[in-house]
Amino acid sequence: MAEKTPGIPGEPRISVKAPLGFSALLGLIAGVVTLIVSSGGTAHTPRWDLGAIAFGVAFIVCLVVAAMLSMSFKENAEHLGKGSGVNRTSAERLAQNQHNQKLRDDKRGNDGGPRTP
Repeated sequence: MAEKTPGIPGEPRISVKAPLGFSALLGLIAGVVTLIVSSGGTAHTPRWDLGAIAFGVAFIVCLVVAAMLSMSFKENAEHLGKGSGVNRTSAERLAQNQHNQKLRDDKRGNDGGPRTP
């Protein structure tokens, strides 16, 4: 029997349950809608064949899209979160703005109270 290993905190869990469930739900919705709409009213029998085809197509397309999106996931390199400009983190920008504001207030002799125009 395979051993279950707990996931590493902060790491994305790679599982097939979520994409399969999501694909099945969208396939079911597409199949039911097609089944109802394709019958052409209550006087006709439901078109089970079209509902099954719509379910299969929606299921496969959604599953392929989910697989492509999961394969394209890639963590950014650590050095990209440091630096200046667009590579700075918001915490660094906030600290820099607060520091600059404090310097401006000290230069004006302001004690940090409300500003007057």
